[in-house]
Amino acid sequence: MNNTMQYKGYSAIVHYSAEDECLVGHIAGINDIVGFHGDSVEEMRKAFAESVDFYLDSCAKMNHKPNKPYSGRVTLRIPPELHAKLAVQAEMEGSSLNNWMVTALNKVIKQHV
Repeated sequence: MNNTMQYKGYSAIVHYSAEDECLVGHIAGINDIVGFHGDSVEEMRKAFAESVDFYLDSCAKMNHKPNKPYSGRVTLRIPPELHAKLAVQAEMEGSSLNNWMVTALNKVIKQHV
């Protein structure tokens, strides 16, 4: 089940709150805390967009640089043996290790969406 929404490059994670008996969400991948809620998917989409717009407007008014959701850089520690196997596999397929891993990760994520 996909519990995320996208707007202006930001992602929201949404779940149901039994305590509040409504849907609640927050912007994922930023240090600032931005949350919202609603009773339907339509309300959640609207509340998410309003929250992102309010966040960006507030940052601009306070001359504060808004957090970017993700940089595109990931530092990963893996065993040297696995690193070597991945690099050899990528080279055998005529690809850089970075491009090969991006392709592999995209295949995995498509299986779960």
